[in-house]
Amino acid sequence: MSYSFKGRVRYSEIGENGCLTLPGIQDYYQDCCTFQSESIGQGMEVLENRQRAWVLSSWQIIVERYPKMGESIIATTAPYGFKGFLGMRNFTLETEDGERLSWANSIWTNIDTQTGLPARLTDEDTRGYVLDEKLDMDYAPRKIALPENMTAEEPFAIQKHHLDTHHHVNNCQYIRMAADYLPEGFVIRQMRAEYKKQALLGDIFYPSVKQETGKVTVALSTEGGEPYAVVEFTEA
Repeated sequence: MSYSFKGRVRYSEIGENGCLTLPGIQDYYQDCCTFQSESIGQGMEVLENRQRAWVLSSWQIIVERYPKMGESIIATTAPYGFKGFLGMRNFTLETEDGERLSWANSIWTNIDTQTGLPARLTDEDTRGYVLDEKLDMDYAPRKIALPENMTAEEPFAIQKHHLDTHHHVNNCQYIRMAADYLPEGFVIRQMRAEYKKQALLGDIFYPSVKQETGKVTVALSTEGGEPYAVVEFTEA
C-alpha cells in the first residue's frame, strides 16, 4: 500500500537555478518512507527497542523535471517486496496536477544494530506493510561497476553534520559529496548509488572520479581503496 505526503519546495531546498536539487528530492523520498513506517507502528523508537534498523543498500533515482521554488509537490512511496534481509521500495514525486517529476527504486537492508550484520526478516519486521505493484520503470542493476583509470581527488574527513540518528553518514550526504565533482552545467537525469560500508565520525574519504561523455562516476573509499559508496550520475 502506498503512502503520500504533500510539500512545497522551500528556498532552503533549492540550488543556484532556483529548483529543488537532487539531494532535495532524495530527502523527500527518505522522509516519505520514514513517515509511512511511523504511521504503521514501525517507527524509529520501535526499531531501536528491537535493535533493528533499515539501512539503504542502493538508490536509482530518475528526474524528468526539477520543480521550482514554491511549487506544491506530492511524494509517494510503496514497498513492493521483501526477500531474506532485504526490503524493496518505489517512490514518485508529482505535482498536484499529476505531472510525474521523478521516480525511483531503492533496496534496503535490515540490520541487527547489536552486531551490525544483516538480519533475516521476520513477521515482526514486516508487520503493517502492505505490498504494492512494482512501479513500471527501467530498473538498473543494483551494483555499479567501477570504471578504469579513475582520478584520485583530495581526501577529507567525516564531520558531525554528516551523521544521522544511526551515528553514521546519512545516505543523502554521500550524494551531496559526490555531486561536488560534477562539471559545471551537468544536469542530472539519473542517479544510481551503491552503499557498501558505513562511514563514521572521523573516517577519511579518499574520492576517485571518472568523467565520461554524459556520465560521471564517483567512488568514496578508504585509503586502501575499499568503497564506502559508489555514485553514478547520468546527464539529461
